[in-house]
Amino acid sequence: MFSGFPTTALDFYEDLEADNSKAWWTSHKSVYDTDVRVPMVDLLSALEPEFGPGKVFRPYRDVRFAKDKSPYKTHQGGFVESCPGVGFYVQIDASGLFVAGGYYSHTPEQLARYREAVDDDRRGRALERVVRKAEKAGFEIGGDRLATRPRGVSAEHPRIELMRHRSLTAGLSYGCPDWLGTPESVDEIRSAWRSMRPLVAWFTDVFGAHD
Repeated sequence: MFSGFPTTALDFYEDLEADNSKAWWTSHKSVYDTDVRVPMVDLLSALEPEFGPGKVFRPYRDVRFAKDKSPYKTHQGGFVESCPGVGFYVQIDASGLFVAGGYYSHTPEQLARYREAVDDDRRGRALERVVRKAEKAGFEIGGDRLATRPRGVSAEHPRIELMRHRSLTAGLSYGCPDWLGTPESVDEIRSAWRSMRPLVAWFTDVFGAHD
């Protein structure tokens, strides 16, 4: 049963940021297993009846093509996928709790579908409303964006800002509230994910329409 993320989980990542080495990880792996991974698994299990099964991301970084060769991620993420690249996200790190939802990947086919949907008046306006409501609720709209307009899209397009996105998410950083280490945190995260459901549903509808 999920009982919250203990303070030791945040301390673990604060120390890992200071010493991201195999030696440090090996000597503290029991803390990761007990205070980070197990709570994340329990959290996703508690949310599964409403949102579906979740995935706990591996703690190891893929450093094959990275300049930064630090072997371990300085955060632990969990993800519930509604369709490829789209879903609900939760993360714990040294700064505390972060939740998000939306469209994370941008395969060429998905990107084409996304822009076609944004260009459509009905679907495009629906996304505008969803994004506006998320912003009013305190979520920060993020994602990979072009600095300029996409090729072939007019700079005068009524939804040019949405057109620039190659991925689009809504996120909220909680920091370390008093309830983080208590069972109450599952209710807070559930509530946040419910608020993101219209955004996740919009993308799920768009990317599932041609399946």
